[in-house]
Amino acid sequence: MDLTLHASFLPQDDPDAALAFYRDLLGFEVRGEVGEGSVRRLTVGPVGSPDTSVVLHPPGVDGDLTDDERRTISAMMAKGTYAGIVLATDDLDAVFDRLQAAADVVQEPILRPWGVRDCAFRDPAGNLVRIRERD
Repeated sequence: MDLTLHASFLPQDDPDAALAFYRDLLGFEVRGEVGEGSVRRLTVGPVGSPDTSVVLHPPGVDGDLTDDERRTISAMMAKGTYAGIVLATDDLDAVFDRLQAAADVVQEPILRPWGVRDCAFRDPAGNLVRIRERD
């Protein structure tokens, strides 16, 4: 099989804050925007990787969800336990230095026992954004 990751989905509850984080802070390019006001679905992705995208979508707009499920999603987002993504970089220290003043730091760069060096932040919606150093 020849498979690649095309898109990943993260909830966002403030599209302007999501754009400020993913576009302005992380440097992703905006590939699409659908909807109006606070109910906008944004597609962003790393510059130079047009086949890999992150879709930032409003949580709970799916008509198949119950009110209890919507409340659960909102509560998990507020705790930062609902969704996450792992990114990679060649220079973890430079990325961390750039982001730490403007983002919610969860973990400073550390070397894990299994050989991965990474750090973590929360985006404005509470999603965990883990950044690892490439091997």
